[in-house]
Amino acid sequence: MVAEPVALVALALDAALGWPAWLYARVGHPVGAIARVIAVGERRWNAAVVAPVVMEESEGQPPPRSPGDAPDYLTPTQRRRRRLLGGVTLLAAIAFAAGAALLAERALRATLGAPAWLAVALLAWPGLAQRSLDDHVRPIAAALDHGDLAAARAAVGRIVGRDTAALDRAGVARAAVESLAESFCDAVAAPLFWLLLLGPAGLWGYKAINTADSLIGHREPRWRAFGWAAARTDDLANWLPARLGGALLCVAGGGGWRVLWRDSRRHASPNAGWTEAALAGVLGARLAGPMAYDGAVTDKPWIGDGRAELGARDIRRALLVFRRGCLLLWCLAGAVAWAR
Repeated sequence: MVAEPVALVALALDAALGWPAWLYARVGHPVGAIARVIAVGERRWNAAVVAPVVMEESEGQPPPRSPGDAPDYLTPTQRRRRRLLGGVTLLAAIAFAAGAALLAERALRATLGAPAWLAVALLAWPGLAQRSLDDHVRPIAAALDHGDLAAARAAVGRIVGRDTAALDRAGVARAAVESLAESFCDAVAAPLFWLLLLGPAGLWGYKAINTADSLIGHREPRWRAFGWAAARTDDLANWLPARLGGALLCVAGGGGWRVLWRDSRRHASPNAGWTEAALAGVLGARLAGPMAYDGAVTDKPWIGDGRAELGARDIRRALLVFRRGCLLLWCLAGAVAWAR
């Protein structure tokens, strides 16, 4: 088990500093190293599995842009192999991230002795993103306040995967609130949960899973089989933190429970709907609904039954609830420390 002050110090460092731009420019971010491990596996194994026989399975049909774009041309054996190698890629990323954190923690404790927990907190600090989320969402509200829709679209485009070029003011505001809600789990609650449970190795193992899900855990043809293990493992890793996060947002916002229980399962993800439904209920808003990806509109169900016409004021209120939710996580970490 991790020494509990590690979590509190890591939260404090993240809230105060985030991951400074000057530090990022010099050393990058640990997630970037994890992403490179995943990218190597994807390049070596995703397309290569299909290349020798893809055209045998697609005779009489137009060739795919690349073998990786054509899972519908796979035989069942090829699909299983691709899933297996996607799982190997995921395990390699987890072993790299968690193993490096574990070795670093052991070295610090062996070298520094009792005060080592302060240095260990530095290992956990980059894995939390309270400050980064706040810093990315605030400019969206500011741009909308100044009537600069183009700047607001550009700012929200940095944190969402949907098409943003045609979003109106309400669409930009909803996208910002939805991303903030979902990221409360992925970027704060879940990393903290695994830090408290398994120490820095647990946090960075989770970050490897979440990064793999972001990069390859998609339903598009290229990744449908190869990213299967990443997507399912991310679902498992976020199951409890998502439900905890949804409850904390309701407490932080003073309501939203009815929408949380009713709409949390309307999301395609088994986890993201919990924090989105909680924030929709707190704000009295409707989130999700139809949205465009790569030029194609996806008719997603609405979450919440309030206003769909959101604006800068709603983003700022969502940020206030988010900050209160983070403070509740601090209290939770402190309670665990006290209990131990």
